[in-house]
Amino acid sequence: MDKKLLDLLVCPVTKGPLIYDKAAQELISKSARLAYPIRDDIPVMLEDEARELSDDEIERLS
Repeated sequence: MDKKLLDLLVCPVTKGPLIYDKAAQELISKSARLAYPIRDDIPVMLEDEARELSDDEIERLS
């Protein structure tokens, strides 16, 4: 994931920052508790395509 692109992207729900999870190929929004997938190097920034994060996943990010 390009660092410049990551700096420009925000969560479409909260407008907050995103965390890049390289292993899962997702962009994480802690404030929205959502993980947006990255497919073919393209972030899919649609709320309907995101998965909800569990309490355990949120704790690991803290």
